[in-house]
Amino acid sequence: MTTSGLIQIGLYLLALGACARPLGLFMAGVYEGRIPRIVAFLRPLERLIYRIAGIAPEAEIGWRRYATALLGFSLVSIVSVYALQRFQGVLPLNPEGLPAVSADSAFNTAVSFGTNTNWQGYGGEATMSYLTQALALTVQNFVSAAAGMAVLAALIRGFSRHDSDTIGNFWVDLTRSTLYILLPLSLVLALVLVSQGVVQTFSPYREITLVEPGPGVDGKETKTQRIAVGPAASQVAIKQLGTNGGGFFNANSAHPLENPTPLSNSLEMLALLLIPAALCLTFGEMIGDRRQGWAVLSAMTIVFVAMIGLAVVAEGRGNPALAALGVDQAGGNMEGKEVRFGSDMSALWAVATTAASNGAVNSMHDSFTPLGGLAAMWLMQLGEVIFGGVGSGLYGMLAFALVAVFLAGLMVGRTPEYLGKKIGAFEMKMASLVILLPCATVLVGTAVAVSLPQGKAAVANPGPHGFSEILYALSSASNNNGSAFAGLGANNPFYNGLLGLAMLVGRFGVMIPILAIAGALAAKKRTPVGPGTLPTHTPLFVALLAAVVVVVGALSFFPALALGPIVEHLMLPA
Repeated sequence: MTTSGLIQIGLYLLALGACARPLGLFMAGVYEGRIPRIVAFLRPLERLIYRIAGIAPEAEIGWRRYATALLGFSLVSIVSVYALQRFQGVLPLNPEGLPAVSADSAFNTAVSFGTNTNWQGYGGEATMSYLTQALALTVQNFVSAAAGMAVLAALIRGFSRHDSDTIGNFWVDLTRSTLYILLPLSLVLALVLVSQGVVQTFSPYREITLVEPGPGVDGKETKTQRIAVGPAASQVAIKQLGTNGGGFFNANSAHPLENPTPLSNSLEMLALLLIPAALCLTFGEMIGDRRQGWAVLSAMTIVFVAMIGLAVVAEGRGNPALAALGVDQAGGNMEGKEVRFGSDMSALWAVATTAASNGAVNSMHDSFTPLGGLAAMWLMQLGEVIFGGVGSGLYGMLAFALVAVFLAGLMVGRTPEYLGKKIGAFEMKMASLVILLPCATVLVGTAVAVSLPQGKAAVANPGPHGFSEILYALSSASNNNGSAFAGLGANNPFYNGLLGLAMLVGRFGVMIPILAIAGALAAKKRTPVGPGTLPTHTPLFVALLAAVVVVVGALSFFPALALGPIVEHLMLPA
């Protein structure tokens, strides 16, 4: 880790903390119906949406109807994205004349964007028309993120209410998340990114004359190159703010037309964690105790900083295999990284994007050292709760908080309580599902992939690194991240189907138990704080919560990690 890198990481963390508080309070006002003045001019548009859709915004519903609305909306979204891909060959805004996407790839992509995963087994500029990119993928970047934020809002109401059989209105939460939070932030970020050189156009791809002609793919001399362009800035902004991560171009955030400068890199990296961090403070504000929000944010930050240290140090030392060949690695391990970002900022991005349930990459994780790759992989395997996706990261972390107070209650022989609610058997069963379903999906899916010929045939690298590629893919899909190790040929019917199913389980297998917890908590009476109540805003609880997350992740995945990145590290030259 260089001094420059250390300063940049410190400034990044300071900027994140400084922006999180005002945004968190802003979002609390939105979800409580106190629309801030800066966006109040959008109120007529909100009312118009309700009128057109036939929504009664004042009518609240219970958790079962909330879950039904969520599932119905997600189903329509997935089917719509699938249909747009299958018919894109005959639809407008397709200047390159790209054909329909294959059935298995269209299924995988529809599920991916509908679940806020944004795993991509295809190259965007060679597969998707402008209409598909804008109407299917960019729209899902907004609404899938808003759906996660809506579920979090419902869970927070479960904590803050008592003797209630309702947790809000899904359609209101979805609309307000999109209209007042995601759209304004994305508009501002997109304009800034355009100023840095991120492309935003519906013009056809550009034919550029080469400065120096060279051999083409057919071996003949070529004097021109076709440059892919398109409406990228609008998608890049929401892909970062909504913790989506799907790249307009195949190279994602390493592409110079998606992420051209160090400033664009810093702003996009800040956007990765901005809303997940701010939602912690939204949580504290909505339950009437800001200390609780800071406590959860502190537990996330502890694990996050530790993983930054591991990745940055591992990449900064270079690759021992290259060092053994006499390769100069004064700038760290630069294989698969962009010179304009460097080793430290590439490692920081890798940790931020896998912590944030965001699949955007500005370097190739497959080229990281084994320990650098392990840091990114393990952050996903923790359940995407170290910041995590917008909404999904915090509600996953609150499930861990229930487990933490349950363990503390066992230690002192007292019924566990959290935020004035007694935690019973039902809440613990649902929290266990939230934590264990993604873990089981990763491990079972990996076992299936390494056992079948179809799974092994797609691996380009033998040995532990090839196993890591499969484990990373299932970890990414099951935890709705979307990033990938290169080297795994996943765009085939086997992996498109397997990863698509993993995304569905990882998304809705967690959301439904969370809503069940919200409904159960909202119906409970408030329990007065007593001398035996565990304070959940203290450094002791912060340490306990972080320890529970780390221990569960270690117990679940250490054997699998030992077969992949750990043994690969031990096999490197001394």
